[in-house]
Amino acid sequence: MKISMRFVSVTASVLAVATLTACVAPAPVYQTSRYPYQAPPQAIQYREASYVEYGHVANIEVLRSETAGTGTTGGGAVAGGVIGGVVGNQFGRGNGRAAATALGIVGGALLGNTIEAQQNGPRAYETYRVSVQTDNGGYRAFDVQNPGDLRIGDRVRIDNGQISRM
Repeated sequence: MKISMRFVSVTASVLAVATLTACVAPAPVYQTSRYPYQAPPQAIQYREASYVEYGHVANIEVLRSETAGTGTTGGGAVAGGVIGGVVGNQFGRGNGRAAATALGIVGGALLGNTIEAQQNGPRAYETYRVSVQTDNGGYRAFDVQNPGDLRIGDRVRIDNGQISRM
């Protein structure tokens, strides 16, 4: 019986080694050259020609967008309950302390849930769409965070997609 256990043990070891060596990736083969190293040719740097247009501000619209809130996860209620319980436990003695602790847990959970709901609630954003009528009769629209000092009727310059007052 001892021989068969030894045979099983050796066979299992050989099988494990064979399985693990099958997982090893072969070494990569690198191509070598007899010629000395030559750096790749440098890319030609070019700058796109600046395209400038002129026009006037035809309209400025306020765009309102809102992101959906994620709601509450319960983490605020749990954290608030723990903190409220610890604070409530500092007051009173005996049954008064137990009542203060319970009141602290409930109050803290409600407060924590309210704070989390406010933090994860929907957010409203305002951006502006500035419409420009170009001198050649076309219209272009630009969405910006703040129109700055632009007003309807102002003469503007459009340089590579950036508008500026003249």
